[in-house]
Amino acid sequence: MEQGEGSGSKTSDEIWSKLVPSDSRYSEVELWSDEVEIHSEVKLSSFEKQGWCKITRNSDLCSATLQNKSSNVIFVDGTDVPTEDTIMVRCGSEIIPGQASEGYLSYRFKVMPMNESCKKVLKISIDSEHAKCSICLNIWHDVVTVAPCLHNFCNGCFSEWLKRSQEKHTNVLCPHCRSVVQFAGRNHFLHNIEEEILQSDSSLRRSDEDLAVLNSCALIKTPLVINNGKKPRRKRSRSVPVLVPEESNATDLACAQCGTEYAGFQCNQSTVHLQCHACGGMMPSRTNLSVSQQCIGCDRAFCGAYWQSQQITISDSYPMCAPETFKPIAERTITRIPFLAHERNRHEQDITERCIRQMGKTLQGVVSEWITKLNNREIDCARMPLNHTEMITAGTHICNECFDKLVSFLLYWFRVSLPRHLLPGDAVQREDCWYGYTCRTQHHSEDHARKRNHVCRPTRGSIGN
Repeated sequence: MEQGEGSGSKTSDEIWSKLVPSDSRYSEVELWSDEVEIHSEVKLSSFEKQGWCKITRNSDLCSATLQNKSSNVIFVDGTDVPTEDTIMVRCGSEIIPGQASEGYLSYRFKVMPMNESCKKVLKISIDSEHAKCSICLNIWHDVVTVAPCLHNFCNGCFSEWLKRSQEKHTNVLCPHCRSVVQFAGRNHFLHNIEEEILQSDSSLRRSDEDLAVLNSCALIKTPLVINNGKKPRRKRSRSVPVLVPEESNATDLACAQCGTEYAGFQCNQSTVHLQCHACGGMMPSRTNLSVSQQCIGCDRAFCGAYWQSQQITISDSYPMCAPETFKPIAERTITRIPFLAHERNRHEQDITERCIRQMGKTLQGVVSEWITKLNNREIDCARMPLNHTEMITAGTHICNECFDKLVSFLLYWFRVSLPRHLLPGDAVQREDCWYGYTCRTQHHSEDHARKRNHVCRPTRGSIGN
């Protein structure tokens, strides 16, 4: 292949980057020196080489600074770069020496890999025997780690051990080394290793029936602090479930139901408690109730709905949330477009607000309409920024933060579904940004955020759903 040209001299024996043209009839531009002025073809209609920019390698060795040396505006990932201005380019950046509509050639900036001798490769190997639960003697499933001894077990196996220990003993001992357990939590790093082992050796995989039994026993969803014969402190800095100790007095009780029976329930010494993410108060973890205690969108605990179901009102004795902090989606109201909407692009938020107003609707009406579509499974939920999207309906309890995320997601679908004639005049005139909602330039360039439509799917770069 014909080699492109740069004005700098070679300063190394290796090409550190290239400009790769979108049309294979044109030559690649190979960059040998750390600072080079580019002379190459700029128009699809001509093979004549012209000088048009200078590229300087940055100290991180994986990016560069491009300076426009031509009389035209250069476009880098959709951002205008006037004459003599500079911009950072990274591997994959698209560079166009002029308006694409005027026939200018498009280049892709490509950073070449370093020599193998310069790379540091870290390989980790693990014996599958070291990834087995000492209770069931199989490869971990939904692995949890206990502290301070740091031994690992299946979530279901350790949960059953925990329940039996709480029924019979004051302390919970590690099944492996018999040291007192003070903490248990899911280990997401080891979960990845667990998956890698099972993918490499399918014979170690358990049957679906066995896994279903384990999952039904698993109790540890959030980090669990286990108090062994000690009184819990009233103030805790972390949102964690706590086991109420056997010895408690009225002034140190975790929640209102530890000392008094309400709605036919009173806590005992083995009751697991959840700490509310919003107010820091405690409530008993009760999996046999229909009332929600954890937000499906973020898996955090909130006590508002639970205390309301127990008909216990807010008092000075125990921290409790108001019911408004955690309620079903269909019962929520909204009066403003969330700050998160349209990737925090205030220009797109303003256009959405004007669209709603011109259509004679309210924000609440539009959101309610799209909640109905969500409930009827008329929306592709692949990009919904919440957990357990397949379980979310209009009747699902979620927290305020997750509701803002949900509304932002629904307003995206509202906008992309609008016919163009319903958009304000200035919005119709804008061209779609090539990178759509994934565009990073919209966050730091007011001009770009205003001039291009970003409520659209990407057509270049990493295309999402």
